[in-house]
Amino acid sequence: MKNAYTAGILTVSDGVSRGEKEDTAGPAISRVLSENGFNVLVRKTVPDERVKIEDMITHWCDVTGLDLVITTGGTGPSPRDVTPEATLAVLHRLIPGIPEAMRLRGLESTPRAMLSRAVAGTRGESLIINLPGSLSAVNQAMEVISPVLRHLLDKLKGDPTPCGLGGGG
Repeated sequence: MKNAYTAGILTVSDGVSRGEKEDTAGPAISRVLSENGFNVLVRKTVPDERVKIEDMITHWCDVTGLDLVITTGGTGPSPRDVTPEATLAVLHRLIPGIPEAMRLRGLESTPRAMLSRAVAGTRGESLIINLPGSLSAVNQAMEVISPVLRHLLDKLKGDPTPCGLGGGG
């Protein structure tokens, strides 16, 4: 398989970080990424604290040099859900179609999918995507994003291949 891209998975959860809940979403993301040829280098958990989320994403992109950072959790409307704000603070460019597509797929199962505030974008040549925290929502989101991850990362690295099926850029 071409380009063994690297990935990190950041679970954002007060309960998981305190050892009160099991992280089911992080391992599921890791499994799907590995099945798709990604080298998952790191998985960590942080509480729902904006500075910790920002610091981890920034470190993974700027110091570790990960190609892909996926967060899970903290994307809802609750007061402690700050993952989108933390992500927006460190992004250089937004890619709004990714969370739009994930929400659209989620709406097929539950109207609550519209409550997700997930964002996606880039920092340098790293792609960052917020996923919800629930296992079912993560599984749906991974179905949606998996087919485009390699192409998107290739584009971030400078691949001139057109994005459109029929040509164009």
